[in-house]
Amino acid sequence: MSYLIHRSADAARLTGQHIEIVGAAIIVAVLIGVPAGILATRARWLEAPVINITGVLYTIPSLALFAVLIPVLGLGARPAIVALALYSLLVIVRNTVVGLRTVDPAAVDAARGMGMTAWERLVLVEIPLALPVILAGVRAATVASIGVATIAAYIGAGGLGVLIFDGIRTLDPDPVIAGALLASALALAADWALLHVEGMLRRDVGTAGRAL
Repeated sequence: MSYLIHRSADAARLTGQHIEIVGAAIIVAVLIGVPAGILATRARWLEAPVINITGVLYTIPSLALFAVLIPVLGLGARPAIVALALYSLLVIVRNTVVGLRTVDPAAVDAARGMGMTAWERLVLVEIPLALPVILAGVRAATVASIGVATIAAYIGAGGLGVLIFDGIRTLDPDPVIAGALLASALALAADWALLHVEGMLRRDVGTAGRAL
């Protein structure tokens, strides 16, 4: 605690960098993963290839993925954001597929009976009802990315990993512990906030489902 008090400005700056990196990565992953999951439910033959590709990306060691991206994107935040987005795709795609597949068929039939087109059913009925499950995937991806993002300091991306690597380099446990504690606190805060939003969405979806 004394270390964090004396280095509060640096800790706040690095925490901000960490949030920016993870936030950008999750936004990119959602923009790619949710449409990919939707496409997989509409074209069944695409489901296995999409899941397998994102699964392979998830198994690549982080340092190896950074090494592949650095020649293309250079050092800094860009390769870190791309790597974290790739790692997040698997859980977001899977939860999107599961969420859409578990939508109550009666709700879809009711929408069809109201004369909605396939696109309208997807946008106005299926996605809203699947949103809590999709958000659960985003929550899991966010928490995991906060931890993995600490390694991004190794390639000059900044974030809380800077404290950890500084402590390892100088054999000083204080910055290592401080960086780990801040990363854990950030992950817990993100998990709590997204879990709260997920609970609100589930209540809204339950109300909408009963209405349909």
